[in-house]
Amino acid sequence: MDHGYEKAALAKRLHRIEGQVRGIERMVEEDRYCIDILTQIGAVRTALESLGLEILTDHVGHCVHGALTSGDEVAAKAKTTELLEAVQRFARTR
Repeated sequence: MDHGYEKAALAKRLHRIEGQVRGIERMVEEDRYCIDILTQIGAVRTALESLGLEILTDHVGHCVHGALTSGDEVAAKAKTTELLEAVQRFARTR
C-alpha cells in the first residue's frame, strides 16, 4: 500500500533517532550530568515531533487529498475524521 512517505528517508531518520536514544542510554550508564541527559532527551523528542509532523503532512497531501478528490464521499468523510483524530493525538503529545 502506498502511503505517500518515502520509506528510505523515513528509515534513515528513525535510525538516527535510535542512535540518539542509544547515546542517552550510554550517558545514563556513565553517570553523566542530569541536565546533559535531559538536553539529549529534548533533542530526541524534537526529532520525533519533526518526523511526526512530516508524516502527517505527507498523509494530508497523499491519503487525505486522494480521498477528497476521489468523489467517494464515504472515503472522504473517513479520511477527514481520521485526520482530525491524528491531529488531536499529535497535539496532545506536545
